[in-house]
Amino acid sequence: MTNELIVTTERVDDLPLLVANMNRMGLAELLDEHFVMHGNWQGISLGRVITGWLSHILSEGDHRLNQVESWAENRPETLRACLGSDVAARDFSDDRLAIVLDTLSDDERWTALEAALNRRTLRVYDLTPCCVRLDSTTASGYWTTTEDGLFQFGHSKDRRPDLPQVKVMLSTLDPLGLPVVSQVVSGERADDRLYLPAIQQVRQGLPASGLLYVGDCKMMALGTRAYIQAGGDFYLGPLSRIQLSDETMAAYLAPIWSGEQTLTPVHRTAADGQVELIAEGYERSEVLTTTLDGQALTWVERRLVIRSLQQAKAATAGLHARLDKAQTALEALNERGKGKQRFTEVAALQQAAEAILQQYHVLGLLSLSYHQDVKERQVRRYGDRPKRRGSNTPSRSRCSATKPPSSRPSVPWAGTCTAPTSPKSPCRSNRRSWPTVKNTSSSGASDGLRASP
Repeated sequence: MTNELIVTTERVDDLPLLVANMNRMGLAELLDEHFVMHGNWQGISLGRVITGWLSHILSEGDHRLNQVESWAENRPETLRACLGSDVAARDFSDDRLAIVLDTLSDDERWTALEAALNRRTLRVYDLTPCCVRLDSTTASGYWTTTEDGLFQFGHSKDRRPDLPQVKVMLSTLDPLGLPVVSQVVSGERADDRLYLPAIQQVRQGLPASGLLYVGDCKMMALGTRAYIQAGGDFYLGPLSRIQLSDETMAAYLAPIWSGEQTLTPVHRTAADGQVELIAEGYERSEVLTTTLDGQALTWVERRLVIRSLQQAKAATAGLHARLDKAQTALEALNERGKGKQRFTEVAALQQAAEAILQQYHVLGLLSLSYHQDVKERQVRRYGDRPKRRGSNTPSRSRCSATKPPSSRPSVPWAGTCTAPTSPKSPCRSNRRSWPTVKNTSSSGASDGLRASP
């Protein structure tokens, strides 16, 4: 009597690796802890269903629900070895996966799960959170909008205001790019109102204080900066004209023009070991006071007035290109031809020239001069009336533009606010590329950047 040998061939692919990493993070246990299923739920637990489903999505690159059950039927032994001996293909039917999606739609439980998963991930991989980047993006499509739906019309970052969109606010650990918090909101929501909820969720998942929050100018609203400062954290971001007026910016630049302020060079070491100069600037401090939750809050904000050499080079090239285009357009006003407007009065020519300067954003950068040609009209003799000179009639007005010499460099400067750092957190100064600047302030502060007019 001989035993028949049965050989089963399955595609293992990367399933053991994916499941092992999710088990190491404790994903299934956390899901079962935060989402309790109905008593009639049968088969493997919710956590193991989601673990298998995520493995399918990551391995196959397919998020369709009706494809998972057939995928599981083709690799039963692999799934039993990874998820348990009691797993079956029917555990991944599209009906069960739809129930899973409905269960995960509970925002309160999802927030608690996200915070617990972040803490577990940082502990498992021995990560030390230091810098968190916050930013939002949009996804638009040909969707039907409803009053309470996520897809709504709003400011389109894709330059498609005709399409409804959904907005996603993402918080990631820098420099890993590890997502910490993700918020999905309707497309008409403004960005500046999304930062405080995102920071609150980050603090729930990352209990450590002293984090550096990096964002754009919409994060730099005074209320948001005060909230970050009150929590013992730091912030870094550009300041817009609303937060830093042109008059204040001119006052920051005045000591540079006069030569009273010395500049600190900022160097960067490239991958080949070469040290290059990338920026220069100086630091100043401003005392800020505001009210947060009915209590007055005062702190010292470090502001870095910086000139980026690369940005300056690009801005200078762009400025000269606009000046050349404006000059060409102004000279075209003097051309005569079919279909071209003929300017006989200086006032009309001045109005057209100023419109061109505004179009190319070069007001005050070109010197304009106007000249009017006047034609003398002769009136011939008629009857008893003798020959005489008539009134002077303007026949043509011309405009010429020249670039006046300037004593100031045509490069942009920027004002940045940066939080004071302590010797216990050296990553602050490294992130800002200011190793030569010493912090002497003992109170909290924070950051911003904006180009000068």
